[in-house]
Amino acid sequence: MANLYVLYEHAAGFAVFSVKEFEEISMFLPQVESSVTDFAKFNSIVKLAAFTPFKTAIAALENVNAISEGIVPQDLLVFLDDFFAKLKKKKCQLGIADAKLGAAITEAIGVQCSHFGVVPEIIRGIRFHFHKLVKGFTAISAGIAQLGLGHSYSRAKVKFNVNRSDNMIIQSIALLDQLDKDVNTFSMRIREWYSYHFPELVKIIPENYLFAKTAKFIKDRKSLTDDKLEELEEIVMDSSKAKAIIDAAKMSMGMDISIIDLMNIEMFAERVVKLSEYRQKLSTYLHNKMTSVAPNLQSLIGDQVGARLISHAGSLTNLAKYPASTVQILGAEKALFRALKTRSNTPKYGLIYHSSFIGRAGIKNKGRISRFLANKCSIASRIDCFLEQPTSVFGESLKAQVEERLKFYETGEIPRKNIEVMKEAIVNATGTPITEEVAIEDAQTLKKKNKKRKRNHVEEEKEGNDVNGTVVKENGANETLLTEEQSNSIVAANGDSDELPKKKKKKKNKNKNKEQSA
Repeated sequence: MANLYVLYEHAAGFAVFSVKEFEEISMFLPQVESSVTDFAKFNSIVKLAAFTPFKTAIAALENVNAISEGIVPQDLLVFLDDFFAKLKKKKCQLGIADAKLGAAITEAIGVQCSHFGVVPEIIRGIRFHFHKLVKGFTAISAGIAQLGLGHSYSRAKVKFNVNRSDNMIIQSIALLDQLDKDVNTFSMRIREWYSYHFPELVKIIPENYLFAKTAKFIKDRKSLTDDKLEELEEIVMDSSKAKAIIDAAKMSMGMDISIIDLMNIEMFAERVVKLSEYRQKLSTYLHNKMTSVAPNLQSLIGDQVGARLISHAGSLTNLAKYPASTVQILGAEKALFRALKTRSNTPKYGLIYHSSFIGRAGIKNKGRISRFLANKCSIASRIDCFLEQPTSVFGESLKAQVEERLKFYETGEIPRKNIEVMKEAIVNATGTPITEEVAIEDAQTLKKKNKKRKRNHVEEEKEGNDVNGTVVKENGANETLLTEEQSNSIVAANGDSDELPKKKKKKKNKNKNKEQSA
């Protein structure tokens, strides 16, 4: 019968509580749930076995951060090791709240952990009566400790990576996409509205921004004379277009419009112009933020596509955790699940489709280049996330690799290996060349890895041949050979035509020995 001990992490320190009559309690779980709030009943079952306080507030914060990530902190490891060292002869079970932490504790000190059954209710009761179970504590002191640790923990989470915050990028790209939709909608509305008065202007100036700016300047077409040609040229940036606008205004088929309508059109055109100008400023702001937060991803795939990847992932850290296969189809989740449901072909790309590399690739190579580009985006995002000093050198090198891969698909020119490109990038980023000793060590490690791979491959082939039955051993003595049809089929499948004739030779030698003995 195992004794149950429950670990409780408080803001003041770590505590271990012993639970009496564990087997009987687990059988009456509803009664335990109802009696958790009663301290007299709960105290008769649960007693404090050991308690270790945190020395400082910084130590408390470090321990809580480690526990939140499922890592056993050193203070907790020492505390539990000392506690269970006294109970070696007894069978013990430790109740914990987090399954990840329990797995880490079991791996570290070998104590069996449990997080289900009656354990959650006991932890709930300990949380409710903690200030009464530990001597020297009051409800006020326990609350102050929890409040202080809660504030410091939340402050640390909010201030995480504050100098290179990617929240601004997420908001900027969302606002930029919304502005694109709004500017296009408003530009279409101003075209349609002003075309009742001056329909010829649409064909002369098809651009939305210039059309709104020109409509705001012209107002009534009858007031447009040759004297305004220079001002119109400054707006349109083309003398021929300005001359064509003046000529079309003299011979326009549009209807006459009232002053009030012209005033409303002018106000609306001014709003569209300001929105377009703000959109350009926001694009510049996004470019600057991407340069400071994710310079390698920016130089590889561009401002807007890189920002959309970060926004869709939720943060740069989340994007860095994604594998390349996830980055490849990021943004095409609906198509992916639809394909899995209907058992059709899965999508080849998501948000990275808007990159210029996929547009330049051939139809047959779009899937290949999207997979390769997603791999490089994954590398670039990880470098941006974990590099202390941001630099765009690695992104430019990765971009050059994608260019080389496009040339390889077109002309067949073999691209450079990734290890060579990364070595050059490290030299350009740090400014210190890689010495011959480091290069020799890298070459030796690569050779060792290749030898291990070859050795494992040969062993797997041998095991596969034994399983397929080229030679079947019975009790370690006699060898039964295959028939000719089976051997021919194995030769056709494996392509190993050298092994079977040798086995046949052994059979002939055995027959000769039998004849001689007879």
